[in-house]
Amino acid sequence: MDSGTTTCEATTQEYLATIERKSGLNAFLSVFGEQALMRARDIDRKRAEGRSGRLVGMIVGIKDALCMKQERVTCASRMLEHFVSLYDATAVARLEQEDAIIIGKTNLDEFAMGSSTENSAFGPVRNPVDESRVPGGSSGGSCVAVAAGMAHTALGTDTGGSIRQPAAFCGVVGLKPTYGRVSRYGLVALSSSFEQIGPFANSVADAARVLQVIAGHDPRDSTSATVPVPEYEASLTRDVRGLRIGLPREAFTEGLNEEVHTAIEKTVDALRREGAIIQNVTLPHSRYTISTYYILMTAEASSNLARYDGARYGYRASAPRDLTEMYVRSRSEGFGAEVKRRIMLGTYVLSAGYYDAYYRKAQKVRRLIQNDFFAAFRDVDCVLMPTTPTTAFKLGEKIDDPLAMYLSDVYTVSANLAGVPAISIPCGADRQGLPIGVQFIGKQFDEPTVLRVADAVENLLKLGSQPRSWS
Repeated sequence: MDSGTTTCEATTQEYLATIERKSGLNAFLSVFGEQALMRARDIDRKRAEGRSGRLVGMIVGIKDALCMKQERVTCASRMLEHFVSLYDATAVARLEQEDAIIIGKTNLDEFAMGSSTENSAFGPVRNPVDESRVPGGSSGGSCVAVAAGMAHTALGTDTGGSIRQPAAFCGVVGLKPTYGRVSRYGLVALSSSFEQIGPFANSVADAARVLQVIAGHDPRDSTSATVPVPEYEASLTRDVRGLRIGLPREAFTEGLNEEVHTAIEKTVDALRREGAIIQNVTLPHSRYTISTYYILMTAEASSNLARYDGARYGYRASAPRDLTEMYVRSRSEGFGAEVKRRIMLGTYVLSAGYYDAYYRKAQKVRRLIQNDFFAAFRDVDCVLMPTTPTTAFKLGEKIDDPLAMYLSDVYTVSANLAGVPAISIPCGADRQGLPIGVQFIGKQFDEPTVLRVADAVENLLKLGSQPRSWS
């Protein structure tokens, strides 16, 4: 664009053509073709006048759990299939203020509940590396949009790994910021104490650019932190000399795929050669992360999704005989199987006689897991571990085995339980060419360190399979 060989409008047309050509991946639920082109023309005029924003011309996909004014926000559910938002999410508004071009809303697991993006009411998303495999979830559509060249970057949400796990499966960068770093205003609530909005990108630098724009306090979100936002790109020095990186013993045990383990070891060796200090740490309560997460998350989901009753908005069953039947049928017909499973689990752990045994105890264990990280960070600057125990699995392979599906998030949920930032970047591939991800977890609000080490590894490994950075 600076050289005059292309424009925002031409770039947008190219991406719209790619979306059409790759529609079989099912990454998008809605595409804003004419709106995006009109916005691109407006931004081209602004550029000509020398007043464009930080993200001028960046093509962005938005997970369809984030509100955009006068556009549908379905959460990939029949419950909200025809619901149109009255306002913009803060993260969306901040992207547009900096001249990003939002090209469409992306597919997801229904109400962001899932690890494979097979639970969408509008069909599964396919992994662009191997279309017979899942892209990960729940932000699979946003991840695939970036991995398949249908957007420069995309916003996802991460409740228990829903940005990082798909990033690992599809071979892109996925960043979960610290809880409270990015406003959740305009995000349809699943699990309010866990979820955080973050970017997918083809480079750490692009992820840093997007985070720079969407981060910061928002008075409309009571969970939004007032911590100042640093210049994230300034942290991308690629210098890791003296950086202390911890390897949790608990992350390298039974259940970790051998090829994934080997790729992680190569990443560690590369960091050591560059002068990073590698040392063992322990996160002793790691064994409880999945059980703790699926108690607390389902409890919050049960509470948040109680509002979908067929009375005020969303799906309503036709011709109910009475109010009770309207409630029962509207929720039974409007929600998919996984959403109903989690609502029932959450309602159970909050019920009389079980609250203390499950919910209260899980909250106490959550504090222990958080304390494990705080203790580790007294000795190291960040923690390195696999993002996923395996590479992408086949479509349908785990859909009927909820426990096996939940264990896909065994390495990611701890960062959500602790509220700390984490990033996944590609670090290799298995014998079948399926991407492998490595994860870096940092101290609260220390995104600069996780971005710094991730950027250094990205440069060290030079995998060559990643598409070019937006920049």
